[in-house]
Amino acid sequence: MALSLPFRPAARLLWATLALAIAGCSSMPSSGPSASSIQGADGRSGPSPIQVVEIDDQVARQVKARRRHETFAETLGQAPAAPLKIGRGDAVQIDVWEAPPATLFGVAAADPRAGTATARPTTLTEQVVDQDGAIRVPFVGRIVAAGKLAGEVEDEIERGLKGKANQAQVLVRILRNVSANVTVVGEVTNSVRMPLTSGGERVLDALAAAGGVRQPVNKMTLQVTRGTTFQSLPLDVVIRDPRQNVPLQPGDVVTAMFQPLSFTVLGATGKNDEINFETQGISLAQALARAGGLADARSDQRGVFIFRFEPADTLAWPNQPVATTTAGLVPVVYRLDLNQPRSLFAMQDFAVQDKDVLYVSNAPAAELQKFLNMVFSVVYPVLSTVQATK
Repeated sequence: MALSLPFRPAARLLWATLALAIAGCSSMPSSGPSASSIQGADGRSGPSPIQVVEIDDQVARQVKARRRHETFAETLGQAPAAPLKIGRGDAVQIDVWEAPPATLFGVAAADPRAGTATARPTTLTEQVVDQDGAIRVPFVGRIVAAGKLAGEVEDEIERGLKGKANQAQVLVRILRNVSANVTVVGEVTNSVRMPLTSGGERVLDALAAAGGVRQPVNKMTLQVTRGTTFQSLPLDVVIRDPRQNVPLQPGDVVTAMFQPLSFTVLGATGKNDEINFETQGISLAQALARAGGLADARSDQRGVFIFRFEPADTLAWPNQPVATTTAGLVPVVYRLDLNQPRSLFAMQDFAVQDKDVLYVSNAPAAELQKFLNMVFSVVYPVLSTVQATK
């Protein structure tokens, strides 16, 4: 004989309400996926392009090594700049000395104290190197000066004056240098073309000539372009490490770039926000601290994740990598288990990158508490109604 339970209308209403509450648990409000659902997104239970990687000391070192950029000293070299040569458009001054008494360019002056005639220089008219790279010297004629050192031009003029001037000696000086310059542009006070001198100007000299940067030093990046080669470094690295303040060469372009780097924080943390950080980078430990740490009441200490796109050759992936961007990048989820003491060391060596998403999932107990709160908020009014009908 079938057993039947005689439900009264109020009881039926209670059970129907409870069934609806249970059915709605799948649509409970949440800040994001759970740790278990993220862990299962690596394709082990089906095809997926996402790689899920546990953060440990080895992974932190490998990712850090892959992200290391070459420095100015490695790319551009620290060798002193080559001696300054005369170029097209430069203005040069030529001084000529002759031994008395014979004079070709001037008159020997008598020094009453010495009792003998002494020589003084004759300064020729300022010469500007023409488009053909040449200058013209009286009694010598046309001389190609472009691409030569001042001493080489002096020797050539002296050879041309041999037999015409008495023991002539020549001094050539560059008055205005317009051919050997460094261009400084970007977030500087004044964009300039800085003439180079025989003193050997360096990167920070160019920055000083432009009046310095207009943004905070720790948010600036310097890029030096030399021919088809270019290299970038955070400005504060160049300031701290004298080896990166490399000598400049004619034609170099120094660009000061304001590049605010940031990462996004979501989930069970002290605050959900986009947080800027310095150009030299920060560790995962610093990022969590800037996000206000984990929210004790609802965070899952096993569910700290970094979402990032990585080059396919960054690590030995747990599954076959599948590039999902036109640049061939692979979507990766790095997972940190803060229940493990060693994780506190690994997170200090794991570098956060620009555009990373830091996500902390809710703890299972927090999800259960939300479910119970939702059930009680629905069922309690119904229980009150049932009690009132008795």
